[in-house]
Amino acid sequence: MYIIIVGAGRTGRRIVELATADQHEVAVIEEDEERAGALSYDFDCLVLHGDAASRTLLDEAGGPEADALVATTDDDATNLMVMMLGRELGIGHLLSSVSDHTHAPMFEDLGVHRVESPHRLSGTQFYRAVHRPHVRDFMALGNGAEIVEIALEAGAPLADMTLEEAGRQGALSDDVIVVAVNRENELHVPRGKTTLRGGDTITVLASKGVTDNLIEKFSSRT
Repeated sequence: MYIIIVGAGRTGRRIVELATADQHEVAVIEEDEERAGALSYDFDCLVLHGDAASRTLLDEAGGPEADALVATTDDDATNLMVMMLGRELGIGHLLSSVSDHTHAPMFEDLGVHRVESPHRLSGTQFYRAVHRPHVRDFMALGNGAEIVEIALEAGAPLADMTLEEAGRQGALSDDVIVVAVNRENELHVPRGKTTLRGGDTITVLASKGVTDNLIEKFSSRT
């Protein structure tokens, strides 16, 4: 995955650390010269110093080839501009921090896939949102357990399966419980005979945490 990160503060730096450790290709745009220099020294990634909302810098960073664009600056206006540029470039996965929750609808109307409060999520959780775009929301419960909302794609292994079939065929392991199904903005409490459909948003309790294997069951690109 090729990830461009705009803003290298505490959150952005942590995303860079995790992404490079996972061998992802990373480019960073940072306005602060000292911060940009430190990042370039500490990590194996492309670091560009300059205006965070510059189309020229985004092109230099390889915007048209990027799989994900993440904006983590403290300024919502800058982040919104970055997301607008990302959409213009056709970057597949857009994620941004938003400091003022009243600004969130502007990001959502633009088509940003995830809008997160930097006060709610740590850099580690932010990275997970980048790395796992199917996961729309999540909550750590302790002892490794998580509750997550996952978008189910048409054609995914779980699509058109009942919960009974998913359990019987091993598509869902015993440590995973489907808590709710959101279909066309209607929330359903699932039963064994409930059929999962492409386009559903599934709330899952994973007692051992969400694994890549579980995420793959919700994706048509496996």
